[in-house]
Amino acid sequence: MKKNLKLLLQSLFPFILVFSIDIEGATVIHAGSLLDGTGSQPLKEMSIVIENELITRVETGYIVPEPDDLYVDLTAYFVLPGLIDMHVHLDGEYSSKSYQESISSSAADYAIKAVANANKTLLAGFTSVRNLGDSNNVTVSLRNAVNGGVVAGPRIFSSGKTISSSGGHGDPTNSLRPDLSSDPGPSKGVINNKDDSFKAVRFRYKEGADLIKITATGGVLSNAKNGQNPQMTLEEISAIVTAAKDYGFKVAAHAHGAEGIKRAVISGVDSIEHGTLMDAEVMKLMRERGTYYVPTLLAGAWVADKARIDGFFPDLVQPKALEIGPQLKTTFSKAYQAGVKIAFGTDTGVSAHGKNAEEFKEMVEAGMPALQAILSATREASILLGQSSILGSISPGKYADLVAVSKDPLLNIEVLESIDFVMKGGEIYKSP
Repeated sequence: MKKNLKLLLQSLFPFILVFSIDIEGATVIHAGSLLDGTGSQPLKEMSIVIENELITRVETGYIVPEPDDLYVDLTAYFVLPGLIDMHVHLDGEYSSKSYQESISSSAADYAIKAVANANKTLLAGFTSVRNLGDSNNVTVSLRNAVNGGVVAGPRIFSSGKTISSSGGHGDPTNSLRPDLSSDPGPSKGVINNKDDSFKAVRFRYKEGADLIKITATGGVLSNAKNGQNPQMTLEEISAIVTAAKDYGFKVAAHAHGAEGIKRAVISGVDSIEHGTLMDAEVMKLMRERGTYYVPTLLAGAWVADKARIDGFFPDLVQPKALEIGPQLKTTFSKAYQAGVKIAFGTDTGVSAHGKNAEEFKEMVEAGMPALQAILSATREASILLGQSSILGSISPGKYADLVAVSKDPLLNIEVLESIDFVMKGGEIYKSP
């Protein structure tokens, strides 16, 4: 079995290519406390046995490792499943220079940043992420590089280019002068009718995306006036969902305003991202249809904070950030109380990479119990991903994606901001 010796040597000698090293035996972990991600309460003094990237046994008590096993002592730690962030943007990180960089930076510039951001994300304990929107297929290529062992990073499920409407949130030619602006068309993710909807989905399939992301309403950070108006018709969204199902895609819908959210839910999208201004009617509809809500509270807090700095955002963006950002937390609290299904997501790339776990504090402050917040980033996220058979809990047959912290996160959720141990697929990437 491939062990962490290869990664250890690479960390000590980063400029030397270290070939795969096979070591016989299993990996045996002794966990002082174990929250398995199934919804059960924590268990004390547990053993986890791992072979060939998968968990094969989870047993009560500390079993004795075999002589050729790799033993990992986490008896002083609280062990959880690897965390899952359902909304990130690995190929960038927002700053006051972002709009200028979107013109001056090349695809290669974004790709290099994405590699560094993926590593930060993994070391922060997030072993899987959904990347919702990129350009030039950067995160599809990054996913392939991670899967091929070329670079270290989380498991990436990428939507590739976001599908938007002309002039809508996600149109790459927004705010450019007229001679540089154009109608990019479905190949670049910009639609104007039902036929374009089908074409845009098929282009994402052609490019190797894992899912589809649409912008059903305006957005905060696009250099356009309205951050909440509907920007796709019911017919257009329904066509996207129909095409997506044909190609085995789930659909995530960025949406702030209630009407745009309603259209997306009625059309059959799998998740609403942000959902800032959803009303009671929308919450009821989402609950009835089983639509997930990915709240991104961290992004809301971040844009609201930066909007108070004059000149940080363009003139069209600042008032939207001041209006929409502060409302996310209140909406989240109402949605949780209304029984809407919630999966963890941060919109990291707006805020800083590697700080994803700060979302947990926002969720708990808004009224969600710590256990439910953790389950939103494990069990519930794996269900929304369509990967619950292999991710989301510490159970036999699932990938050995584990993290550990020094204290009980059910008593202090902020401890998840300081992950001590990270394992992905049986490989140790961070150790106390």
